[in-house]
Amino acid sequence: MSPFSAKPTLIGDLVLLRPVTEDDVPALMPVLDDPEVTRLTGSHTAFDEPALRAWYGSRAVADDRLDLAVVERATGRVVGEAVLNEWDPGNESCAFRIALSPGAAGRGLGTEATRLIVGHAFGALGLYRVWLEVYAFNPRARRAYEKAGFTAEGVLRGALLWEGERVDATVMSVLAPEWAAARGARAAPPSRAGSRQGRGAG
Repeated sequence: MSPFSAKPTLIGDLVLLRPVTEDDVPALMPVLDDPEVTRLTGSHTAFDEPALRAWYGSRAVADDRLDLAVVERATGRVVGEAVLNEWDPGNESCAFRIALSPGAAGRGLGTEATRLIVGHAFGALGLYRVWLEVYAFNPRARRAYEKAGFTAEGVLRGALLWEGERVDATVMSVLAPEWAAARGARAAPPSRAGSRQGRGAG
């Protein structure tokens, strides 16, 4: 069975990460439609509610990725999503992305959500590498990822065309031994996931 079949709830001091559902669409639509969020994530996709309901309604049975709603514990509000996707079982690797409402920025919610889901990737899923891409016009996110332990690997030149401008993307990653060393723990042993690679949208 795929390690991504289990859909955990991860609890921190500031946020709770739980499996996303169709019922979260009203809370997530303002995040996905926010002009600043779409710019910083480089999204060219126009979302509509029926399509989003179908997508998030199918996440519970997705066995190649993990989509979690980020819930602010103080208010109980869904303020975004955190995702592990582009799973490469043969190389024990996956991608990470996070999108939060602009109002959630600067309060430590994203930092804790990142720590929780990346820690889950290494500790529970037994992955070796977690990677992401961050665009050149989002230096605040890059600093946050560096603080979380991600290291820049290289630049994808002109990877995004945004409003007529070519924007570079920096590939960043963190490895299981690095994550464990930074937290004073032994690295999780390699997983033995199946050989089928899944790749989802989003």
